Amino acid sequence: MTSFGYFLSSEEFTPAQLLEQARAAKDAGFTRLAISDHFHPWTDAQGNSPFVWSMIGALSQTVDLPVTTLVTCPTVRLHPAVTAQAAATSSVLLGGRFALGVGTGEALNEHVHGDRWPSFDERAEMLEEAVEVMRKLFTGRQVSHRGRHYTVDNARLYTAPDEPPPILVSGFGPKAAGLAGRIGDGFVTMGPDEEAIGRFREAGGAGKPVVGGLKVCWDRDRDAAVETAHRLWPTEQLPGELNQILPTPAHFEQASELVTRRQVSEAVPCGADVEEHVDAVRAYAEAGFDEVYVGQIGQNQEDFFAAYREKILPAIAG
Repeated sequence: MTSFGYFLSSEEFTPAQLLEQARAAKDAGFTRLAISDHFHPWTDAQGNSPFVWSMIGALSQTVDLPVTTLVTCPTVRLHPAVTAQAAATSSVLLGGRFALGVGTGEALNEHVHGDRWPSFDERAEMLEEAVEVMRKLFTGRQVSHRGRHYTVDNARLYTAPDEPPPILVSGFGPKAAGLAGRIGDGFVTMGPDEEAIGRFREAGGAGKPVVGGLKVCWDRDRDAAVETAHRLWPTEQLPGELNQILPTPAHFEQASELVTRRQVSEAVPCGADVEEHVDAVRAYAEAGFDEVYVGQIGQNQEDFFAAYREKILPAIAG
């Protein structure tokens, strides 16, 4: 049975707006929340980037929905021991309704200390070791660790959850899907890619949840919706590894000049055609996703939540 949540885009909205969206999502019938973890937005047009761990603390006092990070990079900008403490506290605040989505990260967010940005293979190795460190710390026992990438010296999480939060591993290619199956408690992938899910299952992910999401732009005027989506999220249409290796919003703005409105129109559900939205969300359920998170692009949040409450979510559930 697929559950449907709302995706809180930290890159696009202020903390107050994200909290208001969380309330509206619950009222609309969404049963979960996901939130992005960024240091920078993808482009200056998006204009925000609050600290995700502060936001999760606020969310825990605002609604009683489960919260998942989609996704956190626990390898460069934050040491895995620090990430483990943040995740453990989040799980305690949320009464165990927290899942830690992790990935190998993007240079956009992780280069800010001036660290070298490693190749994917090295980043995957770092992520595997980071997950090992965090799982040890989630036990609440004292941990010392000396690995290839990380050292932990007599660390203990005194505020530890009763049960460790599940660690969901993000992946967009065969190597990443295999890694997720091998070390993850679940798999995060943004497109309804049955082949990637199959690789995840074959690599050890059988019986584990698959989580994904999509962005839409609900608006009575489809042309206006396409314009909004193109202005704010052209980066979603960039090919290959560009999203992982470009270092600044300015670089993403330059690359996004190659993304056309037609590309956005064909890739993103835009406008007020109920069937277009239903089909886009349902595709994830049909591909085998256990959780699907929908994020509304732009400021037309009230109409979006009304439409999903009254039309989209009932049609999908039916």
